[in-house]
Amino acid sequence: MKYLIRERLFAIGDDYWIEDEDGRKAYLVDGKVLRLRDTFELKDAQGRVVAVIKEKAFTVRDAMKIENTEGDVVATVREKLFTPFRDKYRVELAAGGELTIHGNLIDKDYRIEDDNGDEVARISRKWFRIRDTYGVDIVDGADAGLLLAVAACVDHLVDEED
Repeated sequence: MKYLIRERLFAIGDDYWIEDEDGRKAYLVDGKVLRLRDTFELKDAQGRVVAVIKEKAFTVRDAMKIENTEGDVVATVREKLFTPFRDKYRVELAAGGELTIHGNLIDKDYRIEDDNGDEVARISRKWFRIRDTYGVDIVDGADAGLLLAVAACVDHLVDEED
């Protein structure tokens, strides 16, 4: 399934829709204001919260955590310690395992792989001629909500770095 994201500069309070490949609004990234740390909610088209994304406070490396609706952390996105050849992030899954993110993060051309090295999502700006737009292609059976939340985290962390 492909999703279309019209990139905006991230700031606290920013809201934007993620559309499906047919142009329908699929998820809303709802930025929360007046919080000590950056917080976003990922909501489905009916307005139900799918995930809450929060910047982790007091960490050596920038990190964001993804929580489910009960407030349990399901994943933590953080920069890897040593990445000499390319930008690389990792996602620690609370249920066990890890996702690896690598590629050109600034130009929005990267992939997310599982523990086996299998691609579970591809993020690319190359599919669109529209400026500031990129796609997220998620393999069948993968958790779209989680992977879109991961993409939102990477965008935010990369934007903060610049």
